[in-house]
Amino acid sequence: MSDQLVAEPASASPLIGKVSSGRVPALWLALLAAPMAMGANAPVLILPTMARSLGVPTATATWLVTVFAWAMTIGTPLCAGLIRQRGLRPALLAGGVAVAVGTTLVTTAPWLPLALTGRAVQAIGGAGLVAVAMNLTGSTRRMGVITAGFGILGASGPLLGSVLASAVSWRLALALSAVSLLAIPAVWRHTHRTPPATTSFDATGAGLVVALASALVLIPTAPLAAALAALVVAVPLAVHARRRPDGFVPAVLLRSPAFIGSALLACAFSTSYFALLFSIPRLIAQRTPWSTDAIGTGQLIALLIGSALSWLLSATSGRLAHRTVLTTLITLGALAPLTATFATWGPLLLLTATAAVLVSTGSNAVLSIRATKDAPDHQRPTAIGLFVLCYQLGGALGPALAALLVLK
Repeated sequence: MSDQLVAEPASASPLIGKVSSGRVPALWLALLAAPMAMGANAPVLILPTMARSLGVPTATATWLVTVFAWAMTIGTPLCAGLIRQRGLRPALLAGGVAVAVGTTLVTTAPWLPLALTGRAVQAIGGAGLVAVAMNLTGSTRRMGVITAGFGILGASGPLLGSVLASAVSWRLALALSAVSLLAIPAVWRHTHRTPPATTSFDATGAGLVVALASALVLIPTAPLAAALAALVVAVPLAVHARRRPDGFVPAVLLRSPAFIGSALLACAFSTSYFALLFSIPRLIAQRTPWSTDAIGTGQLIALLIGSALSWLLSATSGRLAHRTVLTTLITLGALAPLTATFATWGPLLLLTATAAVLVSTGSNAVLSIRATKDAPDHQRPTAIGLFVLCYQLGGALGPALAALLVLK
């Protein structure tokens, strides 16, 4: 038996060794993970409303988005470490509790700092649930169900958040990620306890990863200082990984071109997607006579189409040459922000949103499998966690770039 919590019966899986690739229904895994995207994207159309309620500028209110993404970023590898040390069931329980506590804080906080704390706790819990779900997939097709769920629920987040803010309160919109709690009992039934890992937790490596991710998140707002801080942390992290090759950042991953390339591409695609997600509504409002409702509906349709296309890409990628898939993703990923920069026609701007979500969610499914191919079975949860960290890093950088360039 592996040192993870596994689904029964245990059998070989290309992703996580002895975790079964088929026992947990993929739709339950999608419900466990995907509402995080809905909660993350809910503020897209209601940032001004949130800012007025809290008495801060719109750009300041964007920190409710950035902090959520930052906490997801650092929470993902930490939860992967928990899975590696204690198994999936403790991570599932801890994630659920954190989501519940964070949601309670967000919906009751009278001040921005407390609301930010709630968003951070909520996101760390969500990272745990996402890590559990991704460790129970086992194939590109099943991973595609989760990433398509990210796209679909993420697409509905902005409009649903706007509706809830108008009908009830913007605080309810920020509670949408709690929908994931509904899947916990079903996933729990498909798992069982396993013995703790025999190796100790690499606290030094974990601390350095958290510090590096935190510095990178601040690059859009303080480029020079954040870049220097990231460099200061990256050097000892690399040295530590060489000294402890089986630690929090396995040395085999730092030597793997497949992991490094996949992780960097995932970060770039994610950054572009989240920047466009928050920028396009403002760009359409500035460049066209469209109403807020029309913008929200149009963006929802565009993102749903992109999410559906991303699932088709994930489902068919196994029959296509990897170079062909990668070339298509990179081409569309470059065209989307370039088009958004100059387009003045509403439908064309929405088309860039379709391309961005297709590239971001589709690549997540395709690249996550490739990123873990060089990792030993017992290190694959860690590899998944570090890969998702890079994707989530884009979720923090993108809104910050949008705030810097568009949401002034």
